[in-house]
Amino acid sequence: MKLNVNNIDDVGKVLVYSEPTDTLNTLLVHGTVCDFEFQKPAEVRLGYHRSGQELFFHGKVRGQAIGHCARCLENYTFDVAADFSFVLVPKSPMPVEVELNEEDLDLSFYEGEEVDVSPLVLEQIVLALPTRPLCRDDCRGLCPQCGINRNNESCDCVIQQGDPRLAVLRDLKVKH
Repeated sequence: MKLNVNNIDDVGKVLVYSEPTDTLNTLLVHGTVCDFEFQKPAEVRLGYHRSGQELFFHGKVRGQAIGHCARCLENYTFDVAADFSFVLVPKSPMPVEVELNEEDLDLSFYEGEEVDVSPLVLEQIVLALPTRPLCRDDCRGLCPQCGINRNNESCDCVIQQGDPRLAVLRDLKVKH
């Protein structure tokens, strides 16, 4: 979503739009692994205004994603919701060696007559996703012996605890 910088004034405005899934899903693929996927566009409510040359944005993003559970490998659907805010300042040439303050880390830069807020909103959507996709907190995963989903059925497999290379040491007894 591109906004003309000259049309952003000190009176707040609100823009409601949908962020397409193709760009978002491309961002979510890490090599050959895709932990999350959006089937429908994410809904964005974006408020914005200007103070001097600084552009202030705040809003909410809502959507529904499909996660691919890291334990049982099943797909599950969950709601994604996040509030966000960011500030854009005009890009200016910086000296080669500059020490950044903590406040500087929250800033993004713009140049020219248009501001594309989509990359910043997409970043907020990605940040709203869980760090590890789990269908539920108590997911039991797959049996390492037979491969069944332990959330749905049980098996009689015996799971050895510990490293099998150290099995000999388990049988040793300390003699005093």
